[in-house]
Amino acid sequence: MSAPIVTLITSADLPHLDPDEAGLPDALRERGLEPRIEVWSDPSVDWTKSSLNVMRSVRDYAKDRTAFLEWATSVPRLLNQPSVIRWNSDKHYLRELAKRGLPTIPTTWLEPEEHYSKHQVHTRFPAHGDFVVKPAVSSGGRGTGRYTATDPLSRGEAIRHAKHELDKGRSVMVQRYLSEIDRSGEISLIYLNGVPSYRVDKQAMLHPRFRAGDTVQEEVVVGTATASEAEWRWGEEIRSALHSYIADESGRDELLLYNRVDLVRGGPDDEHEFYVLEVSLIDGSLYLSADPSHMAKFADAVAMRAFW
Repeated sequence: MSAPIVTLITSADLPHLDPDEAGLPDALRERGLEPRIEVWSDPSVDWTKSSLNVMRSVRDYAKDRTAFLEWATSVPRLLNQPSVIRWNSDKHYLRELAKRGLPTIPTTWLEPEEHYSKHQVHTRFPAHGDFVVKPAVSSGGRGTGRYTATDPLSRGEAIRHAKHELDKGRSVMVQRYLSEIDRSGEISLIYLNGVPSYRVDKQAMLHPRFRAGDTVQEEVVVGTATASEAEWRWGEEIRSALHSYIADESGRDELLLYNRVDLVRGGPDDEHEFYVLEVSLIDGSLYLSADPSHMAKFADAVAMRAFW
């Protein structure tokens, strides 16, 4: 009996997967699977030959989201599922999480159809503190910038940044920058097949003059540790809200192969203990190289679904 084929899906600029996942094919072979690596936009690939198609380093999907989603809908046995990918590929999903009671970072949404003038963009920025401008559809931190509200030069840069994205027909997010990120960084909780699996700590990525441009920004993992009871409690609340939305939209829940929940601690003056930064269900790093156990757990999760 031949081994089940598992295709790991990547992008043309990462034809051999992200370096963080370099050991994944070998880990899958050790579990009796036949791994293949294919580029999602390659029209010659026959996706029907795989027992399982696993979305991984598709870091370019935001450049043509429409084509990407059309492709995803056509791929059989795709994880995560196409309906979930559609929802998670536009950060307007944060609105849905907020509606379901989760503490998200306060966000002002600028929509291209409103045709804002520079002055109108200016008036929608915070009056004090630092803030972040980024497109609602982006991957790998592209198009993200951190600005200071009370610095006229920085504020002018932010206006030009937002106008550039809006003029390209992209929705723009304006978010208050939580200073606690600079002090304690970010926390990522990883769920595999719905099970709480591991946690990593990450450095703050957006230094005061951070401007990402069109390049992928690499996250820096500073450590792994067992999540606290409070962290998993918040993670479970986010996971539950996510699954309730999936069930409401599709009429049934979906078991996600992977789910990364990014949190930041609230500061001493904040209303909430934690805030949701984002939920990554498409191409977000799973930090497989940060600890040997991470690679083993993800390979086990893939094997479970391939032999299901």
